Amino acid sequence: MIAQGEYILLKAEGGREYFTSVRDEKLHTDLGIVDLKNIEGLEWGAIVYSHLGKEFKVLKPRTPDFFKHIKRTGAPMMPKDIGTIISYTGVCPDDTILDAGTGSGVLAIYLGTIAKKVITYEANEHFVNVARKNVDKAGLKNIEVRHGNIVEEIKSLEGPFDVVTLDMQEAAKVVHDAKRVLMNGGFLATYSPFFEQTSEIRAAVEREGFNDIITVLINEHELEFGERGTRPSTRVGHTGFLTFARK
Repeated sequence: MIAQGEYILLKAEGGREYFTSVRDEKLHTDLGIVDLKNIEGLEWGAIVYSHLGKEFKVLKPRTPDFFKHIKRTGAPMMPKDIGTIISYTGVCPDDTILDAGTGSGVLAIYLGTIAKKVITYEANEHFVNVARKNVDKAGLKNIEVRHGNIVEEIKSLEGPFDVVTLDMQEAAKVVHDAKRVLMNGGFLATYSPFFEQTSEIRAAVEREGFNDIITVLINEHELEFGERGTRPSTRVGHTGFLTFARK
């Protein structure tokens, strides 16, 4: 049953979605007013109605819903790139992960739904506060958001970590210590939107003697369905380059 304070996703006609929580308040929408306190005690998937008689289906939010609806501090890493990181590094339930460049916490939240523990660093204090609130909304107690510059902070970390992920401008400067805190067989994964930064990262992992080094660009095309046929969308949205290396 749905409890007081739980976050919920209300799905309505026309693809409308409302990300909110169960509380003693009313949600005002263009489809009418929904009394949120009446949702407490219902089962997931229940149908509730606005004062205009419009239907809303009550769903339990999953990670993609948090990606769409939580507060952002900038352009987050996209699901296609996050999925590639998870698959290439083999993130599993026993893993302890070090993440840097938290941003709004999107990658940390995805990782936290799988791994045992995620420690994530962010140098911008405002971003830290946003990420902590987002992690709290996701209900994940295994994510620790720390305020600090990983370039310096990693020098005092011991590890071992199963995976280290870096989404930050100075990632190349962290590679040496990232290898030190990784367990043998652990993976380093870096993300960068620029060729120049990616080249610096690639040179750094090669210099440090990492194994199984690979740099990839993942393109995603949604299929378009029309009367004349079906084809991939011509829209190309560049995100970034991923580099993987194994200790």
